[in-house]
Amino acid sequence: MELEELLQRMIEARASDIFVVAGLPISFQVSGRQVRSDTEPLRPADTRAIVESIYHLANRDINLFTQNNNHDEDFSFAIPGVGRFRANIFRQRGSLSAIIRVIPFGLPKPEDFNIPEDVLSLADLSKGLVLVTGPAGSGKSTTLACIIDRMNHQRMGHIITMEDPIEYVHKHGTCIVTQREVPTDIATYGEALRSAMREAPDVMLLGEMRDYETIGTAMTAAEMAQLIFSTLHTTSASGTVDRIIDAFPASQQHQIRIQLSLVLQAIVCQQLVPSLDGGTLPAFEIMHTNTAIRNLIREQKTYQIDSVIASSQNEGMRTMDQSLFALVKEGKVAKEIALRYSIHAEALERRMEVEGL
Repeated sequence: MELEELLQRMIEARASDIFVVAGLPISFQVSGRQVRSDTEPLRPADTRAIVESIYHLANRDINLFTQNNNHDEDFSFAIPGVGRFRANIFRQRGSLSAIIRVIPFGLPKPEDFNIPEDVLSLADLSKGLVLVTGPAGSGKSTTLACIIDRMNHQRMGHIITMEDPIEYVHKHGTCIVTQREVPTDIATYGEALRSAMREAPDVMLLGEMRDYETIGTAMTAAEMAQLIFSTLHTTSASGTVDRIIDAFPASQQHQIRIQLSLVLQAIVCQQLVPSLDGGTLPAFEIMHTNTAIRNLIREQKTYQIDSVIASSQNEGMRTMDQSLFALVKEGKVAKEIALRYSIHAEALERRMEVEGL
């Protein structure tokens, strides 16, 4: 089967990822479940041929990968009339392998991905730092694309995205949208962020905060009345705050706590949870940085942030366990699944028992 035909079939099957690994038939993931095709297991020569086809479709030189002994490479590419794709090329056991993420043409619709208004309303902010966090494959890019799209049609300004690689392509709406891919358009996230600050930005999307230098630059930009969105691979709001602070040397952490307490506007943590209908549903923890949370960050009491979130639902906040409880109560997620994905399983189980769930 030609690669273009395979990718077309995967989009029609609503697959999220395609796995090209020697020793297995071509496999793909649909609604969080792995499916293996009925073809023969791939040999190293087969996987190399497929990888070469990927580079050909992306109009990239595979020699830059193979001859430089890179461990892996990320890039995106598009097939007219089919869709966009994000490829990760890597080596395993001496053979070339690939994971291809399917990104259908067009921007995601929030209602199709069950993204609540409490998350989308972050598009109304004018300055500060907003973080969308969660494990790989939890839908962070989709959530951010929906927020950026809302801003692009409800306000005016210059939106700059810095991504590795670019996934969703935004057309100019009421905003000017410029999208830079790392390392194709610019070498690093840090360099992209410093450059963006000289490009009259109103909103910046930083694909990932990878090191303390990038985090520090992002917080400085947020102090300069810019609105910055970024991601981290953390699973709770309190854990996200600790991860940021711990990224800095001990001698700088006191100052970073003060700075973070001033610029942080919100943290959204999300994960995809298997649903009773065989699909997946997102569960969200939402934290808006109010006075109490700012004080906890400054006073090194991040372990109390969960309690503030749990008691601030009237401010649009919710903990991950509250979100999971709501999914169980609505009959969308099984109790045992919710407990498996919860932060405080024992407390959640007690609450379910009280509610008779």
